[in-house]
Order: sequence, then structure tokens, then C-alpha cells
Amino acid sequence: MKYFKRLAEEQIGLALKAAGAVYIRGPKACGKTETALKFAKSEINLQEDGRARFLASVEPAEVLLGEAPRLIDEWQEVATIWNNVKTEVDRRKKKGQFILAGSSVLADTANLHSGAGRFLIIDMNTMTLSELGLSNEKVRLQKLLEGGEINATSGNLTLRKLAKQIVVGGWPENIGLDEKYATEMNKSYIDLLTSDDISRVASVKRDPAKAIKVLKSLAKNVATPVEIRTLAEDVDLNLIKEGELMVSRQTASSYLDDFRKVMILREQPAFNIHIRSSAELRKTPKRHLVDPSLAAAVLRLSSDVLFKDLNYFGFLFESLVFHDMSVYASLNDASVSHYRDSYGNEVDIIVEKGNGDFAAFEVKLGDKNLDEPARKLLDFAENVAMDKHKTLISLNIVTGIGNAYTRADGVNVLPLTTLGA
Repeated sequence: MKYFKRLAEEQIGLALKAAGAVYIRGPKACGKTETALKFAKSEINLQEDGRARFLASVEPAEVLLGEAPRLIDEWQEVATIWNNVKTEVDRRKKKGQFILAGSSVLADTANLHSGAGRFLIIDMNTMTLSELGLSNEKVRLQKLLEGGEINATSGNLTLRKLAKQIVVGGWPENIGLDEKYATEMNKSYIDLLTSDDISRVASVKRDPAKAIKVLKSLAKNVATPVEIRTLAEDVDLNLIKEGELMVSRQTASSYLDDFRKVMILREQPAFNIHIRSSAELRKTPKRHLVDPSLAAAVLRLSSDVLFKDLNYFGFLFESLVFHDMSVYASLNDASVSHYRDSYGNEVDIIVEKGNGDFAAFEVKLGDKNLDEPARKLLDFAENVAMDKHKTLISLNIVTGIGNAYTRADGVNVLPLTTLGA
């Protein structure tokens, strides 16, 4: 399979020069191993190699032997190897000695060293449109966060092609696959996730049927600040209708924790800023699956079905924008959140740099009737109280199709297929 260059490569290269060990974390099948192998001089996989897993438990020094940087893939299979790596980094006193890669969060880290001063953590996700070659990257997030002017340019996807890409997803193994086969791959991913993976990270046997129900509710409420109570009630109604057992709020919450641990649930936190009105800021995060294709797969949606439901298509597109912007933001020392207050005012995406500079983004699937999202952004700009710690740099509308340009009111219009880091 052809390797596609990943945006995380720059971060990994810098991290190996700065720290003794680098930890690359992300969901299963997002491309961590193939990217890590671009830097590693030797490797071992603790999930696939039973002998290596045994050695890591009883004779960890043997597992650490090998030319540096040494990749220890799926290290969490023998969690104590983390402390062994830390000790070896201290002993060697050299940079770039180890790369650890993992696709699940440990349930218990009480006995593990924090890694401070020895490890740098790099988050990886499935592939963005720019990594897939579907964005011309004429508009850089870095430039938007600096207040630079944008150059007029055109996107290169139709809505039908965009729907297909959302259904196929950004999984490296799906590149070049027909939608039918890519969809089957995504369904298999969900089956494995709900039957084996979450039971392993939860350390108790989980009910795949209940896991699927919670996952479907998440998919139906993707890119919204849905409360756990609402998810549980949604699942309950579905189960009652089908004559099955109900899922309680506590049970739904436990499954959400499992999805976080296997890194397929992403939460977009609420933006914290002073506002001039008497409205109160809402704090509930928006919830996304790590790749929008998982939402389409669990709901059994083809691109044709998605194209006929433009309302839900819009939510999945917003989730795709969040997905790509999160990757681009990580390369710009920035974080991604959303704004919502008690008066019902909302902004879909806020990208904030470490120094407090931020940009606001509304998301709209089509490129027509943009006056309303522009007005929302301009009203938001009027309402936020700037101080020396936070400065609004630009207002933007991200569309699925159309052209990139700046409106007369100063709001940028940016097709996602023109965006890059």
C-alpha cells in the first residue's frame, strides 16, 4: 500500500530531537505504525508478538534492545514497559531513543511515571482532506490566525463527492477502495470495537448490543452539545420500541468512557471568554466520533442516502471540519472549541492559539445564503469582550463547496477543500 505523507511527521521529527521518548497515540488503524516506521530504526509489536509480550513482562530490558529510535508498538499491552522506557531514557541520557505507539488509554495509570521530562506526546488522527490530496491548501490556518488576507481560490469537490468521502473516511487502508468495500471495512471496525476492544479497556465484559445502541445515539447527535441524559433517553426509547432492556444514564456514561479509552470519541470543549451581555456561557462539549465515517457506518448510511438527507449531511460535514481543523490546529499550537450561550447564540468552531489569539468559524454545507452565518459571526465579535489575553483575529465561514474569498463585511468564506495547516 502506498504511504501518504502525514502532517504529524514534522511534530514527530521535532519531538525526537527534544525528548528521549515520543509517544504517538491515536485510534486503531489511523496510521500510527506506518508513520512511526518512517523514523524508527528497529521495532517490536507487543500486541502481535506473544513472545515479545511475555519478555516485556518478565525481562523488559530485552524488549528495549535495538537500534534507536526503537519503536514499541501497542505498548499498553504491557503497561509497565512505560516505566522501563523512562528508566532507560534516564540511563542513556540521549534524545530520540524510543517511539511508543498505542491505540487505547490505560484504565489504571496509578503506578506509571508521568513521563514528564522524558516523553513528548503526539496525537494522530485519521487523514485530513489535505493529507488525502483533496485540499489544495491555498488557505492556511496559520495565516488565518495571523489575520492575513486570503487569496481567491476554488474548492475541488462536489457535494456528491464530499458525501462519498465522508462515508469512506480518512482511514489509510480505505484509500482507493470503492465505497462499498470501504463501508464494509468501517462496519468491521465497529464490530471489533464493540465486541472486543471496549471490554478489554473496561476490564469487564461489555454488551455489544448496548455498545452499538450508545454508538448509534452518538452518531445521530454528532457535532451537537448533547447531554449524557439525552443520550441515555434516546437509547431507552429505541430499546423500548424494540422490546429490549433499557440503558440507564450511568450505563451510557460508562460506555462513553470506554469509547474515550479506545480513542474513538472526541469531545469539543466549550470556549471560555468574557462576554458583554448578561448571557451565561454553556459548558457542555460537542461530541464527535474520531472519523465521521464511523457515524455513517453505524447508521448504515451510503453516500446516496446521505446526499438525500442534507440536514444530517450538514452535521457530518461539521464533524469533518472539526476533525480536519483539530489536526491543523495542533500544528499551530492551538486548540479547538465551540461557543454557546444561554441566549442561544452559537459559533461552531473556535480555534485558539496558546497566546490567546483566536479565530471563529461557522460551518455551512452549501455556499449559498451565507448572510445568516456571517451575521452570527459579526454579532459574536460584538459580544465578546477582548482583553490582553484574548484577541479575535478573523471571522470565517467554512463551506463544503464553492470558492474562497472575503466578503464585503470582512468575513472569509473558505471551502474545506482549500484549507491546510
